[in-house]
Amino acid sequence: MRAMGVSAAALALPGCTGPTHQLAGKTPKNKPNVLFIAIEDLNHWIGCIRGYPGLETGNLDRLARRGMLFTNAHVSAPACNPSRASLLTGILPSTSGVYGNPQPWRNSPVLKDAITLPHYFKDNGYWVAGGGKIFHDGYPDPEAWHEYFNPGESPVPAKPSDWPVKGMFWGPLDVPDEQMGDWKLTSWVIEQLGKKHDKPFFLACGIRKPHLTWQVPRKYFDMHPLNEVALPKVKENDLDDIPEIGKRLVFSNIHKSIIESNNWRNAVQAYLACISFVDVCIGRLIDALDESPCANNTVTMLWSDHGWHLGQKHDWKKFVLWEEVTHVPFMITAPGITKPGGRCSAPVSLIDIYPTLIDLCNLPAKKGIEGKSLLPLLKNPEAKWERPALTTINRSDGVCHSLRSKRWRYIRYSDGTEELYDHYNDELEWTNLLWPEHPDPRHRRAADELAKWLPKSSAPASPKSE
Repeated sequence: MRAMGVSAAALALPGCTGPTHQLAGKTPKNKPNVLFIAIEDLNHWIGCIRGYPGLETGNLDRLARRGMLFTNAHVSAPACNPSRASLLTGILPSTSGVYGNPQPWRNSPVLKDAITLPHYFKDNGYWVAGGGKIFHDGYPDPEAWHEYFNPGESPVPAKPSDWPVKGMFWGPLDVPDEQMGDWKLTSWVIEQLGKKHDKPFFLACGIRKPHLTWQVPRKYFDMHPLNEVALPKVKENDLDDIPEIGKRLVFSNIHKSIIESNNWRNAVQAYLACISFVDVCIGRLIDALDESPCANNTVTMLWSDHGWHLGQKHDWKKFVLWEEVTHVPFMITAPGITKPGGRCSAPVSLIDIYPTLIDLCNLPAKKGIEGKSLLPLLKNPEAKWERPALTTINRSDGVCHSLRSKRWRYIRYSDGTEELYDHYNDELEWTNLLWPEHPDPRHRRAADELAKWLPKSSAPASPKSE
């Protein structure tokens, strides 16, 4: 365990069964705790959203049933660093200029003095602790935390030359669960939940799987026999109606390599195995929360930083603007506010997390953040919600945006080319309705209406790391 941001003496912390926290600053009264669960690279395959054939996520589903499940939640950016930077600062990528992973977010002139979400809770009297991956690797916010736990890396016994496909790494591990980094992290979070706290806490748990490498104990692979693994539905000519910029975003070389080496089913099996491992970790957290002194006064929030392509659109990984990558699991349980079994189909964004937690914990309003509190939807999932979810990317061709409403996905690339998909009739986004062979003025009107929500301008990319 390593502490960041305060002296070792100040970390003789919690203690419901031992010493209590002695923290300087405000002492908020009657504030709920926050259990803040981040999962890396988890797409919307979990059972409570749409599910995937043969994949059971009983614990994720159990957590979703406790409060409000947002079935149409999307990320601000389809990559780890910009997604997390926007979520944790409340500032959109198009405002900050943080669009990719190699950009330390503090290098952005807009974010250099930003007060991050955990830091804001710290400033308002909470004990703030976390572990695993919350901020992107290498770009932490050390002053935000009273305590931080680094579980270390999970075992990776194979050499890069032994992995099946260049750039894609998977395979079963013959190790116990206890050797996995996410398991160690979960155990640490469970330990914190079991302690007595004299301050409300903000406790962040950053689970790394199902991020590559897709390597977890063998028993999770055994849960998905190879001959029972279903492949994603893919249209052979799916890219024919995609603008050239969109095609350049696709990792078609990886798809070609996986197909030619007959590894598609193996790769999907490995991703499913990692989700099953994560589901067990989530179950441990739920059980520990239920048994803890804070069971009835803790807001629980779970989100993923972006989804993942496993062959859809002939693509692998992330870094694109289509549904499988922008759409993520997102669920909130707020005692006294949410009701069990809630489901909301409004198009929400993870940029909305910061103001939502401020409202749920009755903290002072924060100026300068760009999200919109989800509190009205938590109270009534049918409440009016007009704003579509915005996702932004900037690669070699410039800044491109996607907007997702209840019915439509609209994409505008930096050269002005476009895509439009009707999710009421085409949830796999196989038919670009703005392609010349679909000259329907209704589609043009739908696209133009959504385009009103595009950023008026996009910040230049902030400096990359040296």
